Amino acid sequence: MHEITLRKCFSAAHNLREYRGKCERLHGHNYRVDIVLCSARLNATGMVMDFQEVKRLAALVMDKLDHAYLNEVAPFDDLNPTAENVACHIADEMAASRAGSRKTVVRPASLSPGGVAKESQDER
Repeated sequence: MHEITLRKCFSAAHNLREYRGKCERLHGHNYRVDIVLCSARLNATGMVMDFQEVKRLAALVMDKLDHAYLNEVAPFDDLNPTAENVACHIADEMAASRAGSRKTVVRPASLSPGGVAKESQDER
């Protein structure tokens, strides 16, 4: 299995709904996201995917989150903006952006201070 990783960072504020503790109050994080693309075969150029294309697709997803109040950004206007849900959202959006392309696995991990949340996608 061949694998490439793009690490991106963004900053965002949020508060957790239905949570008792400090995180129910407005606060922010600097998120680090590792977007991992895996493929059993390389393309004709010898790549899993061109890094420029991975960067472009990641920007489409992450620019909406950067310096935003996540509770006001879809899907987090309804979905609790936990690290786990942020990781799932990024994974889903990255996987959707690759519709119709070769089979890959998208595995972003959203890291915030003191913890890691991972979301894995099955091979598509």
